[in-house]
Amino acid sequence: MPRRALIVLALALPSVLAGQSPPTPRAPSAVIVQFVRFADIFGSRLVAAFDSIPASRYDYRPTPPQQTIGYIAQHLEDANYGLCERLGSSKHHRTAKDLLPDTVKAQWPKDTLVARLEASLRFCDAAMERLGTLESPAVASTLLAFETDLAEHYSQISNYMRLLGMVPPSALPPPVRTAIELPASALSPYVGVYDLAAGMELDVTLRNGALFVRSNVGGSPAQLWPESNSDFFVKGADAQVTFVRDTTGAVSSLVLHQFGRDRPARKRR
Repeated sequence: MPRRALIVLALALPSVLAGQSPPTPRAPSAVIVQFVRFADIFGSRLVAAFDSIPASRYDYRPTPPQQTIGYIAQHLEDANYGLCERLGSSKHHRTAKDLLPDTVKAQWPKDTLVARLEASLRFCDAAMERLGTLESPAVASTLLAFETDLAEHYSQISNYMRLLGMVPPSALPPPVRTAIELPASALSPYVGVYDLAAGMELDVTLRNGALFVRSNVGGSPAQLWPESNSDFFVKGADAQVTFVRDTTGAVSSLVLHQFGRDRPARKRR
């Protein structure tokens, strides 16, 4: 429908609707979830990287023309707000501290810089979650710019870490987890299809006494290893699943824990 027609229809609505509550935001589509997922990957890695670098090295830069670690942290915060404000109507409330020169903000304490970076990423998470579906080329361009910026700065800070003799978060081995034995009778109630987002589902199956999970957007089934009666993990990956039961004891949903985010998925069948 032409944009002009949309405007005319909006003007023709009864004025009584103006007093009604705004519609409930739509759940993010499978496409938006993929953008959120990649933002989670690089966002969580950036926070982990800045958090692991000693405060005494925040003034480090490989060569004089390059930015210091502190400068990169404050620049990322500002860039995140600037890009993610384009995704909707929400605006970051800026204070006098936000208007200080970048060179001044780069000297803030490490804890302040990391906390402010985390806050900017939460703002972006909320902005993406409210998008619902992806229909605007302008929004698609902004999402790509945001995620490319996160990836480029993670590559930058990773190089700094290696020059400092440190290992970037993405090169660290996953935490060691210990699997326990559960009988097939304890696993079978978890079998089913779980709706993670509109158009995106997780299919949990039982094969040869073991649980497997597979997403309908692609990829091979991954085995879920139990570490308790309801908590499972994927070996060699940052992914854990917790199954949830309702008041009757029936399995009603699961929670996917990945890249610092807990995403619920309702069991459909």
